[in-house]
Formats: sequence, structure tokens, C-alpha cells
Amino acid sequence: MSTAALRGISYTPAVANGGLTVNLSSLGRAGVFLAVAASGVVFSEPAPVDLLMLGLVALLPLAGLQLYSQGMLLQLLLWLGCGAGALIAASASQDIGDSARHTGISFYLYAAFLVLAGFIALVPVRHARLVLGAWVLAALVAAVAGLVGYFNLAPGAFELFTRHGRAAGTFKDPNVLGPFLVPAVLYLGHRVLYREARWPVADLAGLGVLVLALLLSFSRGAWFNLAVALAFYGALTLVTLGTIAARARLVVLAMLGAALATAAILAALQIEEVARLLSERSTLVQGYDIGPQGRFGGQEKAIGLILANPLGLGAKQFAAHYHPEDVHNVYLSMFLNAGWLGGLLYIAAVATTLAAGLAHVLRGTETRPLFLIAYAAFAANVLEGLVIDTDHWRHFYILLALLWGLMAAEQPGRSSMRRR
Repeated sequence: MSTAALRGISYTPAVANGGLTVNLSSLGRAGVFLAVAASGVVFSEPAPVDLLMLGLVALLPLAGLQLYSQGMLLQLLLWLGCGAGALIAASASQDIGDSARHTGISFYLYAAFLVLAGFIALVPVRHARLVLGAWVLAALVAAVAGLVGYFNLAPGAFELFTRHGRAAGTFKDPNVLGPFLVPAVLYLGHRVLYREARWPVADLAGLGVLVLALLLSFSRGAWFNLAVALAFYGALTLVTLGTIAARARLVVLAMLGAALATAAILAALQIEEVARLLSERSTLVQGYDIGPQGRFGGQEKAIGLILANPLGLGAKQFAAHYHPEDVHNVYLSMFLNAGWLGGLLYIAAVATTLAAGLAHVLRGTETRPLFLIAYAAFAANVLEGLVIDTDHWRHFYILLALLWGLMAAEQPGRSSMRRR
């Protein structure tokens, strides 16, 4: 297969109906943009993104917008192994219906990962930018909604867009809003760093909105996520930038960003309620973390249950029958939900993605600048998984698709799916 064909220059399927021709490739790209742009609206499940993504699982292969690599398919096998472990565990669940539904959603997310990764791999830079651009739009909508709600700028907005006095935006949980905003922060910062923005002031204003909404989510995990993502992105970019001038520009922009963030935090602290919640949430250990019924006590219970149940308990069982809340650790959660098989394969899937991604970062490819955004955000989500359950976060699988899709452009053993 020629290089041109691998880059997506090929026959484009079309459907004719009464003189009206529908270009499936254009429809597929529009569908991806719409699905990612809708991924920030998750008031309930199924969310709009789920319905759109299910359509894409059928449409993208039909439109020929798929390119697979061996690494991508091996990664899918690891995730399917996680799902198999969850099915085995579900057979022994006290609530088989709940466990089966949770596992069914997992299989949908695995399928969405594969088709989205295949879409990105076909025309890597163009399709990655499409996904990231849609993500910025989704993040800005969610962030603005969170700010409108937090400051009660419209009737009923506080009740709709906040939870427990914290900005939640178009999510049902502020602890998910914050991490969702992080990749958009990185992409806008990337645009400023590489002088890609036609109107850099607009990108800087967008950054301000996103960071303020993330701050007002009062999510310790989200703050940690942002710090880790910025650290990974800054360090890896500094190492891989080709010239001293470019590195100096990065350092200057980082210092400017830190100064602006500090000024924004100081300004926010002038609001009494913000200062109170910020002081309360910045404490490393909260009252609900300690004691036998607290978060740490629950994690001790989880470890005991994991050791005693190699096949797992089944999804949604820990909080229903053993502890007042979820385990708040995705790795323990996967062992509970999918047994030792699923838990070990989950760790393997995450570890191989990080290892393959780091190797990709160290190679000088045209996709590296965009890849660093997804890699830094993914690494931050992996570490945040130590304190929260992330296995059904939609944006986790979009990041996974970005990584494997961009890596597929540089890997041997690729195969394309096209209608002939």
C-alpha cells in the first residue's frame, strides 16, 4: 500500500438519493467533531456523546475512515480481557443486572476507543486537531456553565450547574468537570507556544475561563491532575524542543502563565465563600477520608476482598454491599469488578500505553507536538486514578484513542478498512 493511501487519499464512499449525494467521509468527520463536542454534557447516562459515539462505531468503518496498527489491536485485546474478567465476576454478583450493565458500558467504551483511534490514525495531524478542537469547544461550554452556575448569573443556574457549592458545569460531578478541562488547557497552551493561534488573545482568554472553572470545581484530584499534566507537558516539551530560542520561549510562557494563575487565585480569594472552600478543600486529608467508614478504611476493606475473591465481586457491588461509598481507586476497583484477571490486564493496558507513548515521544515525528498533549493528560489521569474511579470516564478513552491513533501513524503492520 502506498504512503499516499496510508495518509487517507483514497476512494471516498458516497450515497446518492434522489440527486442528493452524501459524502460519508465528510459525514464521519462531522460526526466525530459533534460527538467530542458533546462529550462535556454528562448530566445523566446514557449521555448524548454515548448515542453519537455508538453511531460512529458503525459509520466510521462504513465510510472507510479507519486505519489499524498491530499495537492498536493488541491494546484492544487487553481491554477485551478486562471485559471478559468483568463478565466472569458478574456471574457471581449479588446484583447481576447492575454488574452486567456496567460491563456492557465498558465494552461500548472499548469499541469507541478502537474506531476513534482508527479514525485518528488515518490522517493523524488533521484528525487529532479536529478532536482537540472539538474538545476545547466542549470544555469551554462546560466551564462557562460552571461559572454561570457558581456565580448564579442566571435564574436556576446555581441549582443546575453546581454541586455542594462547587462548579460542576454540564457534568453531574465537579470531580469529573475539572479533569475534563485539563486537555483543553494543554491544547490552548500548545497553540500559544507554537504560535498557531490567529487570535492568541482569544486563546489566552479561553485559558483563563478554563483554569478559573477548574479552580472553582474545588476538586483536589482535578488540581493534582492539572499540576501533573503541566509538569509532564513542560518537561517533555523542554527536552524535545529543537532550539534554545524555543526552549526559552517555553520558559517565559510558563513563568507568565504561573504569574497569571497566581493573580487569578489571589483575586478569587477576595470572595469570602471561595476563600473558605479553597482553604477547606486544599487540606490533604478530609474528615471523610479517615475511620473505618471513610475512604481509607474502604480501601483496606477492598484489599481484603480482592485477596479473598480472585474472580472478583462484580461491578457496582462494593458500595452496594460492603462500604458506604465507592473505593475511590480505579486499580482496586478493577480488581473488585473484574477479578485478578481484569485488574492485572487493566494495569497492563495502562502501563503499555505509557511505555509505548514515552518511546514515541522520544522519536522526532511530525505528530509529537500534538502527541505530548494527549500523553501528558493521559499520564495525569493514570495517576489521579489512585484517588478516584476513572474506568468509565469518556474522556479517558478519547485520550487513549488519541495516543494509539497518533502512534499508529509511525508503526509497521497497519491495515486499512475501506469500501472498494
